[in-house]
Amino acid sequence: MSTSIDDLLGSGQEPVGDAERPSGGRARGLLRTAAVTAAVVVVIVVGLRAVGLRVPLWIIVAGVLAVLAVRRVTAALSPPPPPRAGVRASAGEEPGSWNWSARDALRTAINGWERPLDWCADNRERFTERVLPRLGELADERLRQRHGVTRESDPARARALMGEPLWTFLATPARRPPTPRDLAAIVAELEKL
Repeated sequence: MSTSIDDLLGSGQEPVGDAERPSGGRARGLLRTAAVTAAVVVVIVVGLRAVGLRVPLWIIVAGVLAVLAVRRVTAALSPPPPPRAGVRASAGEEPGSWNWSARDALRTAINGWERPLDWCADNRERFTERVLPRLGELADERLRQRHGVTRESDPARARALMGEPLWTFLATPARRPPTPRDLAAIVAELEKL
């Protein structure tokens, strides 16, 4: 009998489609599950009896079937395996095109600022309610991370670190929404913190 290496290595490689599945596919799966359940139950019963414990057989069978069911469900719901190393997968950006549907953290962060700024471009109250508190949180976070203070914990030191223009901008509501040039100056002051 002559068998090639391709026959030996290739036999398990081809997936069986639903149309090509033999008629006993479901029965074969049930028989396999019953055989695995019986084997595991025998091992558990022998192990328990070896240590002197007696557990009703139906509890062991139910437990093994529950574990097999959970295993099957988690296998069905698990994500596909990551691509093999060396295989090029398409990323968010290709030469000459942009994948706009890709979730990009930078785009999400930009949208988190762009929408409120656009929404309150002509409305002072909206700017004071939506954007100004976010800028204050950013200033407090920068002060906390770099200097160990916030505007609330040590106002005098925070004011000295922030500078008068930034302090005044955050402390007093504006009579009108700032222009893009004003916002650029405020962001530059925030970055200096």
